[in-house]
Amino acid sequence: MTENERKEQEKDILETNLDNKYSSRKDIIPETPEKMKKEMEKTKKELEKLKAFILKKYPFTQMLSILPPMSIKNFVEEEEVPKETEKYIHLYMVIPEEHFKELPKIKEEVVKQIEEMKQKIWLHLKTPVDLWEICLDSKFDLTAAVAMSFPLHDTGILGALRVAEIHKSLVLQKFEKYVVSYVIGGSLVRGEAIPTSDVDIFIIINDTDVKRMPRLELKERLRAIIYQYVAEASQLAGVKNKLSPQVYLLTDFWESVKDAHPVIFTFIRDGIPLYDRGTFMPWKSLLRMGKLKPSPEAIDMFMSMGDKTVKRVKNALLDVVVNEIFWGITTPSQALLMLYGLPPPTPKHIASDMKKIFVDKEKMLEKKYITILEKIIGIYKDYEHEKIKEISGEEVDKLVKDTEDYLKRLKELREQIEKRSQEKTIEQIYKDVFALLKAMLGNKSQDAIIKEFENELVKKAKFSPQHLRILKDIVHARAEFKKGKSDVHKVDEARKNASILINDVIEYNQRCDLNSKNKKE
Repeated sequence: MTENERKEQEKDILETNLDNKYSSRKDIIPETPEKMKKEMEKTKKELEKLKAFILKKYPFTQMLSILPPMSIKNFVEEEEVPKETEKYIHLYMVIPEEHFKELPKIKEEVVKQIEEMKQKIWLHLKTPVDLWEICLDSKFDLTAAVAMSFPLHDTGILGALRVAEIHKSLVLQKFEKYVVSYVIGGSLVRGEAIPTSDVDIFIIINDTDVKRMPRLELKERLRAIIYQYVAEASQLAGVKNKLSPQVYLLTDFWESVKDAHPVIFTFIRDGIPLYDRGTFMPWKSLLRMGKLKPSPEAIDMFMSMGDKTVKRVKNALLDVVVNEIFWGITTPSQALLMLYGLPPPTPKHIASDMKKIFVDKEKMLEKKYITILEKIIGIYKDYEHEKIKEISGEEVDKLVKDTEDYLKRLKELREQIEKRSQEKTIEQIYKDVFALLKAMLGNKSQDAIIKEFENELVKKAKFSPQHLRILKDIVHARAEFKKGKSDVHKVDEARKNASILINDVIEYNQRCDLNSKNKKE
């Protein structure tokens, strides 16, 4: 679609909106077509005048649009707007989140200007966060209405949202029963979209009820159709934004969640659903509550990515060099922050989080490694924004050397973190188990408690030999750790087994107390 065709289309939409406005007015006498046309022209001029006022006074405005007349009733009901405004033109205005505190003042001044114009216009003043909150509340029809509103001014958000909404509609129309979530992310969600921004979308396909074809075949077939709709959606939207879809099978996606993949964590944390059948929002809630935690195997997997980096980058071209070094250094950094107990941060926050936690708070990492991390992230950003066109061999060698040093130090840091965590875990396990046994058998030494537990409880079939083995394993794991011979997997196994012993000891004590009470009665 050419620029002239797009403008002509926008003109037709605006005239339709205004025509609907006047045709719904029951409080006036029907006018002649000529007079109605003049009033419509006058309204369009007034809207242009209002737009000029707003952009001059608030040049940071990201979006100005007119909501479709057929959607006004929904906005009136959801936002507690006076019912009589259903006959008004509803102007949707979005400003950056950093100007949130100015909302009351801006609204007051714009409304005053509208009153001076003597036009029936109702203002909806929002920030991008407000817009995404509508999606998080599953009010997808409202978001769709905003996406299809007539643009008066757009720095990129409306166009990006429009193309995503149209693409979503095409996808759902074709195979809605397979789609469980359609989620947007990236610069659009951050409120940083421009007319040429890529629009990151994530589509999760339900493969749990597929019987007629292999799961991967289903994924490839649906992905092919989804990609076919990309060009069609861009043409229908009349924008330059390019959709960048990522298609996941539901089972594969859940596996990535369990493995605590940083990309998936970031997607769940920052993504905004334009469509969801009760799948994406529970994941988002679990992440917020800290219920999605990485396993030791996940930490191993992400740490191993750094080991493969140095060899590959030495013979790579510029884009490969920059990308490989960047991800090879940031992903293990995310892994260690996850191991420490934090959700993986976005790339731009990794350096600050590493400094805050491991340099300032825990004093486990030297500041020079943060400098290396900041430098590589800075180079990647400059390359991404095309500020760096080439890189010398000397610079590459320096980057590779810094990366080697950083990754080597991260491995040492991991050992420090794991040792501290293991020490707390094994000591707590030992303390909890023997506190219960002392309460039951008396305040005796470790060896005496183990011996009495074996003679009085295991041999008399009140506890199984497995319970005795678990007890001895806990003592052995603690002793091994103090000798520096234990590891995270052994400590984790001791923790799991200890919970079995603790639960059974508590249950045994409760039965004893109940029997004692019954005898007294």
